[in-house]
Amino acid sequence: MRCVFVQFRCQSGKTYEVADAIYAREVVSELYSTSGEYDLIAKVYIPDEADVGHWLNEALFDIPGISRTLTTMTFKAF
Repeated sequence: MRCVFVQFRCQSGKTYEVADAIYAREVVSELYSTSGEYDLIAKVYIPDEADVGHWLNEALFDIPGISRTLTTMTFKAF
């Protein structure tokens, strides 16, 4: 499994709806609200054989209320 972090910017007033929808899909390991440019950050484990972009698009990015995402790939845990 590959670990990636995905940040979500939500439309105004939609953060809790987006968070509920993300959790309902049961594909994130952890989900937090954040300060700054993005409203939420999720820790996601993606199967090794899956294409990261394709997998995220199908699993998460079609949720209504998301206006922008930022995906950070990880390489090694210390």
